[in-house]
Amino acid sequence: MNIAAPLTNPASAYSQKVFVLQGGGALGSYQAGAFEALREQNIEPDWIAGISIGAINASIMAGNVPGERLKALRSFWNKVGIQLPVDVLMEQQRQSTAFYRTVSSWWVSTFGVPGFFSPWQIPSWFQAPGSKGATSIYDTEQLRQTLLDHVDFDRINHGPVRLSLGAVNVRTGNFAFFDNKDTKITPEHVMASGALPPGFPAIKIGGEQYWDGGLVSNTPLGYVLSNGAGVDTVVFQVDLFSAVGNLPQDLEEVEERRKDITYSSRTRLNTDLFLERHRLRRAISELYARLPDEAKADPEIQKLQVHSCDYSVTIIHLIYRNKQFRSHSKDYEFSALSMREHWDAGLRDGRKALAPQEWRVPPKAEEGLKVYDLDQRTRSRKHAL
Repeated sequence: MNIAAPLTNPASAYSQKVFVLQGGGALGSYQAGAFEALREQNIEPDWIAGISIGAINASIMAGNVPGERLKALRSFWNKVGIQLPVDVLMEQQRQSTAFYRTVSSWWVSTFGVPGFFSPWQIPSWFQAPGSKGATSIYDTEQLRQTLLDHVDFDRINHGPVRLSLGAVNVRTGNFAFFDNKDTKITPEHVMASGALPPGFPAIKIGGEQYWDGGLVSNTPLGYVLSNGAGVDTVVFQVDLFSAVGNLPQDLEEVEERRKDITYSSRTRLNTDLFLERHRLRRAISELYARLPDEAKADPEIQKLQVHSCDYSVTIIHLIYRNKQFRSHSKDYEFSALSMREHWDAGLRDGRKALAPQEWRVPPKAEEGLKVYDLDQRTRSRKHAL
């Protein structure tokens, strides 16, 4: 192992670097700030998996050359940030207030977000049954052009970065991932991943209609662990909803807590499933190593050997826990001031998460997995072979 490499890239000991981005609407600029922290350390992704707003951020990263990714993210978040008439006064305070965020979320609900979505001109109950207008509150067609302005889809489909976007089939209810390993990614695939009903209409792809993948699972960590780990891998998982929270004291806090629980990451569940598979694969590795050469030559045993493993996974887990933004409307409050506050929080948390030395060396294959949480102790997940 090159000991000096981490000085220029702390993730250089890993063969694969993966970004995992959760859905969360307006909170998504936190992910962009976290990416800026990674960029400062020269950490670039080999694979990005995203759902909903995470899919939009992921497509912008994968659809730009490394030196342009941060610029493209800034351009997108500046475009969708709402400038309210009182913003000049708020700029002097340098911090949004609860009243300001309430006004901003009302503004978004009424008028939409430029370059993202806007209310249908004709109310849904006056539109033809089955049409987009009859089955959603907002029109998202302008997002398609915004994506084309910020994403090079040819680069996504022919470039070096793997991109996976989660959605759900409206008809079957099945989770679906659009992966550029086997699917030509278009703006519609990104829009489908973020088509959260009843606000946004379903997106038609290949004869099927798709909604936001967050309806099934808001974090694509399980997909990554099941479909991509084959070498020493470090996963930078950026979540926008926290599973842990306080008991609500009123209906607004009840709604916020409901969202947090619904859309938070089930990291423990995903890592337990990964370790169960990992334990079996390690057992196969141990067994295969003890076999005589003539047994190893058996084609049936060689088939079994394919399922062995000698790799490990590290997860750097960032969760947006800003108490200032405790509100049920935090995911659709798109004020430019709040967008900057989210971004800055992601940058601070990202720098803090990358500072420790421990995660820079992959765990041993027999350990299987280590999880580093910004606000908790390292969770080293081991198993007995």
